[in-house]
Amino acid sequence: MTQKILVIDDSPDIHQLLKVRLKNLDVSLTHAFCGSEGVAKAVETKPDLILLDVHMPDASGFDVCRELKGRSETQNIPIIFLTGAADVDQKVLGFELGAVDYIQKPFDSAELNARVRAALRTKRFQDMLAQRAMIDGLTGLWNRTQFELRLQDEVASTQRYDRPLSLIMLDVDHFKKLNDNHGHPFGDEVLQAVGDALAQTARTTDWACRYGGEEFALILRETNLDGALILAERLRQLIEGLTLRDKGQNVRVTASFGVSCSELCMNPVDFSRRWLITSADGALYAAKHAGRNRVRFADRAVVTPTTETHLAEGI
Repeated sequence: MTQKILVIDDSPDIHQLLKVRLKNLDVSLTHAFCGSEGVAKAVETKPDLILLDVHMPDASGFDVCRELKGRSETQNIPIIFLTGAADVDQKVLGFELGAVDYIQKPFDSAELNARVRAALRTKRFQDMLAQRAMIDGLTGLWNRTQFELRLQDEVASTQRYDRPLSLIMLDVDHFKKLNDNHGHPFGDEVLQAVGDALAQTARTTDWACRYGGEEFALILRETNLDGALILAERLRQLIEGLTLRDKGQNVRVTASFGVSCSELCMNPVDFSRRWLITSADGALYAAKHAGRNRVRFADRAVVTPTTETHLAEGI
């Protein structure tokens, strides 16, 4: 997979030289010609590696490095300093600020490629480890930690760009009885099958997560209420049609669904991660109360940040 490199240097010649010297690597280059532009592009593009000039007119590379390492969205991006000097004190300072390497100008092509490859390889391994820490071991879906992080990001995007965001929460019906009657290994099979159904139904822009226990969640970016209800009903039918067997007998599995959407929030000021979870969970409770194996969505009339009463309308 192509990895992204951001070059921050005030010299157009250096940008052109790096483009030529790194042409044999599977990388895409983004260019910034001053420190402020570099920080902005780092936040925007989230590169896998930053090549940062030490000496620039508007801000030194050290100042830019401090800012990048001080931001949560860029603090884990590896930085290699580009410098024409061989000053040991400068190198020590760079490493103390969090840089992973130095490359001295003029570049030796073989050394440049080797150091860049090493930094990108380390970044790839770190990303793989971080991703594994966010995956539920039983179902292969994103876990609760990733759910919370992703939902917070999507809520922020919805608030910033005024685009719809929906959340589906679902719970396997009578799961304790399934465990009691068929054993916990079969219960695990049920959770895996439901997880597979979520993964099969989710679109590339959706986030399918195991919320905890027998409860799952699906974050639907740029999806209105009607679209979320259609997807929830499709998933309900898919789970209801699962073929699961224990001791030679078919075992029926169903799930109940609660759906909420940013469109249901009467006051945009109230819209938050907590609001979305609370309203979807209230709709899920209503689906359980109405007999299970059905989809319900939150009633806009009672969805507020403070209410503990959750009503729902049916579909």
